[in-house]
Amino acid sequence: MKFLDLCKVYIRSGAGGGGCISFRREKFIEYGGPDGGDGGGGGSVWAEAVDGLNTLIDFRYQQHFFAKNGQPGMGKQRTGKDGDDIVLRVPVGTEILDEDQETVICDLTEIGQRVQLARGGNGGWGNLHFKSATNQAPRRSNPGQDGVERTLWLRLKLIADVGLLGLPNAGKSTFLAATSNARPKIADYPFTTLHPNLGVVGIDNTEFVVADIPGLIEGASEGRGLGDLFLGHVERCAVLLHLVDGTSETLAEDYHTIITELERYGGDLALKPRVTVLNKIDALDEEERLEASKILEKESGGPVLQMSGVAKEGVREVLRALRAEIDDDRLRHKSDEAEAPWQP
Repeated sequence: MKFLDLCKVYIRSGAGGGGCISFRREKFIEYGGPDGGDGGGGGSVWAEAVDGLNTLIDFRYQQHFFAKNGQPGMGKQRTGKDGDDIVLRVPVGTEILDEDQETVICDLTEIGQRVQLARGGNGGWGNLHFKSATNQAPRRSNPGQDGVERTLWLRLKLIADVGLLGLPNAGKSTFLAATSNARPKIADYPFTTLHPNLGVVGIDNTEFVVADIPGLIEGASEGRGLGDLFLGHVERCAVLLHLVDGTSETLAEDYHTIITELERYGGDLALKPRVTVLNKIDALDEEERLEASKILEKESGGPVLQMSGVAKEGVREVLRALRAEIDDDRLRHKSDEAEAPWQP
């Protein structure tokens, strides 16, 4: 399945049906009077966050969503049928923006959350509504109200507890594959991930979601490389995991490159809790590990953990450090009681 986190859609609610002008004409009925029914209401356009989706790829192939119009009213005081609503099923974490891509209409962060994007038009009144003591045979009715037409943007920000940050080939995908059932592309040659990946990580009877974000490069905030296109996916994270390649000859520069891009991105991203990790220590000896850790501790001003995603060395310590930064209400706790084996 291809990953898509930004798309444009065109929606239109249904127009209301017009009211009917009708009079009751039956044999042996001397005073029939008006009996025109009202028009039906137009269908509305809704957006709903559903489970089981993590991409907006469905909206690549269908961008237009038009609700049904209401039926006109009919004689014998019959009201027209209401138009059917249309529901846009989107992943949890989808923001709906106005056409300017800046005004946030709503943010769907929970399963089942539902919002009306365009309300259907009201049906018009039939001539029965205009009957009075002084006007017993009205020959007027109301037309139905027009629908609402809008152009909207859907922007997906993944719901994750931990966001992986680092330069390309820092070992983010390897870490995700080593700690979860996610299977991002991994190879023994340099390349960068092109779209985010999600994985569920378990430690000490708790589980949390980790998002692997494509690597940043210097100048990403100015549009170089993939730019900061995917940084929005870590805005909802509770903690950031900053991986630094221990085999790099420019550890300090690599660290500050990521921090600079976070600060340029704006918002509270640079202020989020961070866990700094020296990765790929399996390729370093003890002296090189100690020297690299001292450099990172000096630049970051805090503790630095050591890890190797390939050798799975230090992985549990990193997961426990991440676990400590996540609130309990965001974690999923496993049951301590093992299920009893099935017996016939």
